[in-house]
Amino acid sequence: MDGRCGSWAWPKEEEMPPSQAVLILPLMLTPAKLNSYGEKPNTATTDSSLDLALTCAHTIRQFPFGRRLPCDIYWHGVSFHDNNIFSGQVNKFPGMMETVRKITLSRAMRTMQDLFPLEYNFYPRSWILPEELPLFVAEVRMLKDRNPSWKPTFIVKPDGGCQGDGIYLIKDPSDIRLTGSIQSRPAVVQEYICKPLLVDKLKFDIRLYVLLKSLEPLEIYIAKDGLSRFCTEPYQEPTLKNLHQVFMHLTNYSLNIHSGNFIHSDSVNTGSKRTFSSILCRLSSRGADVKKLWSDIISLVIKTIIALTPELKVYYQSDIPAGKPGPTCFQILGFDILLMKNLKPILLEVNANPSMRIEHEQELSPGVFENVPSPVDEEVKVAVIRDTLRLVDPQKKKRKDTQCQSAEQEAGEELPEAALPSLCLKQVFPKYAKQFSYLRLVDRVAALFIRFLGVKGTTKLGPTGFRTFIRNCKLSNSNFSMAAVDILYIDITRRWNSMGIDHKESGMCLQAFVEAFFCLAQRKYKSLPLHDQVASLIELCECRLAALRGKRLVWGCGLAQRHRALPAAGTAPCTGPAPPRGHQVFRLQKTSQLRALMCRDRTGS
Repeated sequence: MDGRCGSWAWPKEEEMPPSQAVLILPLMLTPAKLNSYGEKPNTATTDSSLDLALTCAHTIRQFPFGRRLPCDIYWHGVSFHDNNIFSGQVNKFPGMMETVRKITLSRAMRTMQDLFPLEYNFYPRSWILPEELPLFVAEVRMLKDRNPSWKPTFIVKPDGGCQGDGIYLIKDPSDIRLTGSIQSRPAVVQEYICKPLLVDKLKFDIRLYVLLKSLEPLEIYIAKDGLSRFCTEPYQEPTLKNLHQVFMHLTNYSLNIHSGNFIHSDSVNTGSKRTFSSILCRLSSRGADVKKLWSDIISLVIKTIIALTPELKVYYQSDIPAGKPGPTCFQILGFDILLMKNLKPILLEVNANPSMRIEHEQELSPGVFENVPSPVDEEVKVAVIRDTLRLVDPQKKKRKDTQCQSAEQEAGEELPEAALPSLCLKQVFPKYAKQFSYLRLVDRVAALFIRFLGVKGTTKLGPTGFRTFIRNCKLSNSNFSMAAVDILYIDITRRWNSMGIDHKESGMCLQAFVEAFFCLAQRKYKSLPLHDQVASLIELCECRLAALRGKRLVWGCGLAQRHRALPAAGTAPCTGPAPPRGHQVFRLQKTSQLRALMCRDRTGS
């Protein structure tokens, strides 16, 4: 992980000559490192994403050094943590670290699996410890009773772990290490993929880099190449004898680099770390359908981002409330994917801060180490950072619009941008939005949740906000009173708060609201499957809120017209019959969509 932060910028055109731009250097860069960049990028000194960003900035165009605020682009090392940024772009989304933690990711994927079981079958069956330990034991026992030949293996991953720390395999729920730390360090237990695709008899995973360029509207890019990270011992299906052989079962680079079998290679086709494109070439030579594999991976990435966006939007409105000045955000994510024997991609996890180091340590003599460049890392990561900067370059659109050229360019000098290779980042959303928009149901639930939060800057819904939601959407009736609404709120909120999700604020978090919304949908539309229940309730709520908003607008217009029509002081009042008490001058016409939903509501409740 990168633990440093800094900022750099292209200044506004009126601040500098058209042919120049200023690089705002991070305060933590030493003069020696500054000199190492020189006129030609030197990737041998980059040990963080910030260093690599600075290096790649030079490949786009030359930057005079300087310090200036505000910046066009702020580059944070770990997470979004600066509340004093009011403009520009930040390379982190608020809440991303929390959203992709193993437990939060598993909950988000489970919600989507409940709604779309076939579309989200790329994520392993998961249980959350310690709260779901009894459920885990009961479900495994039930599955074994149904199929006595089933001999599963499970993998336990600490929620806040990274680089393989604390991960272990078990064959039975009773093997879980129930120590005191399980309470203070919760974990996710998943079904282990026992039949992965092997290359050279070794298990491997894929690290793909994904750029989330915008949240609203959603814009996603995927790097055309990634890293293949190999285990260092030949793979065997897990048994009680080999469960503890981490170099056989765990693909984490940070673990396998300590193996005596780890191979550093100058070739992208060999060694313990290779390019994903080299694996695809090898599979293609064996007759595998590489195009379908890429299509499945793109689908996996888009569906995963769709599952994460509701939580991200709640954090975003909390840190950057609508209507207030603030930056826009983008972020590079690391997707870890495993291929099964049948080439089906399986999502392992999502990393908010994927390593951008393009070097490794080599021991020259006992206790003496030297940083050695890694050609594989350099080929993949430099392109990802460089093209991210090209995509978010705030001056790019201005240059296209103005088409201004300097005297040197008129003389035939090539633009730095034109000299760069084609983008390695491929847009997949909104390019393929039509195929996936139907999955964004929870996004619409999150929009309802944000609407009734009330206080800007909060991420929890209070009881008053929940009652207002029920009242405005007209979800209470003789069979579901407001007292029952309060009980539902208290029960669900108390259970989620007992899980230790977030004690900074009191109230109902988004995940608890989604559960309550599902309960309301199942209560109202009992005869429909869950997906249709939720979709129907969303449409009903949206239509009723739209009608309420229209009614308020009409009443506002009516009051304004009546105010303008009041007689001025000293003039005779208007004569004529006064409208009867309760007479509505304006009347809203219900749309056919709302009428149909109300009919469905009557039949379903």
